[in-house]
Amino acid sequence: MERVRLVRHEGGDHGTFGRLTAKGISFFSGELPWRDNSPNISCIPAGVYRCVWTFSPRFKRFMYLVEAVDKRTGIRKHSANLMGDIKKGFKAQLNGCISLGERLGWIDGQKAVLLSAPAMRRFENLMGGKPFVLEITNGNS
Repeated sequence: MERVRLVRHEGGDHGTFGRLTAKGISFFSGELPWRDNSPNISCIPAGVYRCVWTFSPRFKRFMYLVEAVDKRTGIRKHSANLMGDIKKGFKAQLNGCISLGERLGWIDGQKAVLLSAPAMRRFENLMGGKPFVLEITNGNS
């Protein structure tokens, strides 16, 4: 099974940002800040997860689902630009999911993942709906 690696490089109230590499292609990643794996406000723990291509009733389309996340369900890979801590006044378009982008930048004074929709399409085409193993690490470990 194909292995995809996400290395988180930066975390804070604006979100958790890193790089995801699949089949030699690299994308920027964005997730919510780490808030002790609390549903809807935190990124998921670093670890190894299986991802499968399934239909999302919420998004009404097929997308990747991250399986077997401890104490969490419905963790998807989908486009989003903002992933800040809403309790601290930042905007978020994620509830714990993982977003990809072509680059990082700023939107209204908040760090953001940019060109997310094209990056997600590129990633989904690259992976072809096939399951894969996602390895998430913090820092350069």
